[in-house]
Amino acid sequence: MKLSKLLLFAALISAFSACKKAKIEKEHPNIVWITSEDNSKHYMDMFDEHGVPTPNIASLAENGVVFTHAFSNAAVCSAARSTLISGCYGPRMASHYHRKLEKVPMPQGIEMYPAYLKAAGYYTGNNNKEDYNIIKSDSVWDESSKKAHWRNRKPGQPFFYVQNIGTTHEGCLHFSKEDFETKKTETDPDKCFVQPNHPNTKLMKYTNAWYRDKIMEMDRQVGDILAELKKDSLLENTFVFYYGDHGGVLPGSKGYLFETGLHVPLVVHIPKKYEHLVNIKPGTKNDGFVSFVDFGATILNLAGVEIPKGIDGKPFLGKNISEEELNNRDETFSYADRFDEKYDMVRAIRKGKYKYIRHFEPFNYDGLMNNYRYKQLAYQQWAQMHEDKKLNEIQDQFFHTKPAEALYDVEADPFETVNLINNENYKTTLLEMRERLTNKLKSMPDLSFYPEYYLIKNAFDNPVAFGQKNKAQINKYIDIANLELLPFNEAKSQLSDLLKSDDWLSRYWALIVCTKFENEAKEFAALIKNIAQEDKELMNRVRAAEFLGMTGIENPSKVMTHALYTSKDSNEALLILNSIVLMKDGSHKYKFDIQLDQIPTTTQENKMVQQRLKYLNIIS
Repeated sequence: MKLSKLLLFAALISAFSACKKAKIEKEHPNIVWITSEDNSKHYMDMFDEHGVPTPNIASLAENGVVFTHAFSNAAVCSAARSTLISGCYGPRMASHYHRKLEKVPMPQGIEMYPAYLKAAGYYTGNNNKEDYNIIKSDSVWDESSKKAHWRNRKPGQPFFYVQNIGTTHEGCLHFSKEDFETKKTETDPDKCFVQPNHPNTKLMKYTNAWYRDKIMEMDRQVGDILAELKKDSLLENTFVFYYGDHGGVLPGSKGYLFETGLHVPLVVHIPKKYEHLVNIKPGTKNDGFVSFVDFGATILNLAGVEIPKGIDGKPFLGKNISEEELNNRDETFSYADRFDEKYDMVRAIRKGKYKYIRHFEPFNYDGLMNNYRYKQLAYQQWAQMHEDKKLNEIQDQFFHTKPAEALYDVEADPFETVNLINNENYKTTLLEMRERLTNKLKSMPDLSFYPEYYLIKNAFDNPVAFGQKNKAQINKYIDIANLELLPFNEAKSQLSDLLKSDDWLSRYWALIVCTKFENEAKEFAALIKNIAQEDKELMNRVRAAEFLGMTGIENPSKVMTHALYTSKDSNEALLILNSIVLMKDGSHKYKFDIQLDQIPTTTQENKMVQQRLKYLNIIS
């Protein structure tokens, strides 16, 4: 009898424990994202020896995890945030241009990830920046405004809440000359580290100090949010993520695929109530590579919500993610294209300590004029010192054409100043990284092998489907672009045929490759002159003129100006204007006489076009 009672009691205890466990597993943790704008990990002492104290962010790590290798996939706001909200790589769905000329839809059958949380019963709130290049449905946020707050949820309702902090945004460095001369910073400028690719001037030191002051101010704001969570007794059941939304804004960071543009701080507070949902010991660091494309999948995984098929990211926290597996992740992929009115096309892969960067249009040098960027006094000084020939070779590279590819050991060379592509000791690594990136671009496929204006007209109703339909063509253009990586004598036979191709995009990419080779490709001058005058595709005429201008064979101004007047597509005109500014400011300093009344009105109405026209003194 006693044994029966004991067995019955044990059974009841077991059943109660099972019910309690099931209830715990069905419970949904709260999740808060605290996002600071425009700061890489380099300015916080918990990540970098040259950083300043951020005690409030550091407090999250006391019962949490510090991710030492967290990366934005894009180095600028809207492209980075579009990756975050979609869980999809930007070049696969054409969401990576900044700022958007037109928005793209989500891939068919997939929603922005907060929609899945909302459907599962979560309050979803965003305060308040979106900046998506993607069409958003009404199913994503309960609130997305300056009034959004977790306190607006229903009683007992779990919540996912995003708080954006704009204190560290690039605009904070648009201080005036008077500010520089009269305002003291909390951080001592003379004790500030200056990157080796920057001139070590009084202004650059001051800019570093000013920005570090903003980092500390941002940390205090993080503390205010944490105080609210504590006041509401929520820290014990809320995962809190703090991260920067991409790299920092000192010159050559934001907008560029260097570590200073991509490597972000990430700290995740693990609530005691939900420690069973993760396999990472609180109070530790993790060296596994995590990227923005993974964040949405991670949130859904923690919330116990099914991760939709068709996204590119994979979770890095959850019961099904082991600490060992996470620590073994060692790769991240990144991309940069148009930044406001400035065009470029750059892709990068980092695997372990090696970083491989592919410049598809290497003649578009990094320092090419960009209006918003050059509002910063430090940028202006850097450019002037280049003009005055007061920079050393490393500092001056920003204003010169780039190699088609670069390989860096970012542990030994954190500011990517020593390109290893010609070092025989790294030949095997170079070839492996090159192949890895090419395979990545082909597998998506990467839509940027079509010009943006063409995608807007032909693909933006369903970019992903367009990419799959034209995958073979895109892969062909990738192969053409990769002729840049060969010695010219090995590429010239193919280039000769491609310049005569019936496919205008084959000619387009062949012209870009020829411009990379510059004087080596002068033997094609007659053929390219003919393209500049006769090609049926207006942009090919511009690309041909670009080659003729870069090599000094022929002044490109007449062809480019005529193309600007002729184009009926303002987005195409924006790309033409990039070539005009390149020719004006590049080594040959070509003169342009552009008449406003000859430019179509629809072109003039394009806001990005207006930035170029202002710079060219065509409009005020």
